[in-house]
Amino acid sequence: MKVQIADLEFEPLISYEEIQQRISELAQQINEDFAGKEPIFVGILNGSFMFIADLVKEITLPSQVTFTKLASYFGGVSSTQTIRDDFDLTGNIEGRDIILIEDIIDTGNTIRYLIEKLMVRKPASITVVSLLFKPDAVIYSVEELKYVAFQVPNDFVIGYGLDYREMGRNLKGIYRKLGK
Repeated sequence: MKVQIADLEFEPLISYEEIQQRISELAQQINEDFAGKEPIFVGILNGSFMFIADLVKEITLPSQVTFTKLASYFGGVSSTQTIRDDFDLTGNIEGRDIILIEDIIDTGNTIRYLIEKLMVRKPASITVVSLLFKPDAVIYSVEELKYVAFQVPNDFVIGYGLDYREMGRNLKGIYRKLGK
């Protein structure tokens, strides 16, 4: 079923059921890979809020959850490559395993910026989990990207936390923009 958000039309790409199944699989892998550790999950707002909420429900490890807020789209349909850093992590992360939860990685610019910023605080490790990954859009590779729920084409997508002009975040599935 097509949906209209502001002046754009979108079609379904990934269903809510597919997302939930993949989150369960990712959580199981994270639980195994981080067994015996107490990671800090860091949601990158605004887009990751649904993903991190559903993911951490499946995590059985002793862990903490916190948030940071970065932006690079500013209401458009492509990254501006300019990063707005709205708020930073609080608390000491030195010696801790940090798991960054991102909604989408396309160019890699925003996540690279955040990783570089956090590395000076001397965490034990930084690992990235992304709901979506657009390999055809990558400008900056992200070696810390260890978990990807779905690889998607280089189309503009919304839903399940991702937005267009701050709308569409409430859609249960992922939708892609129709037309050019």
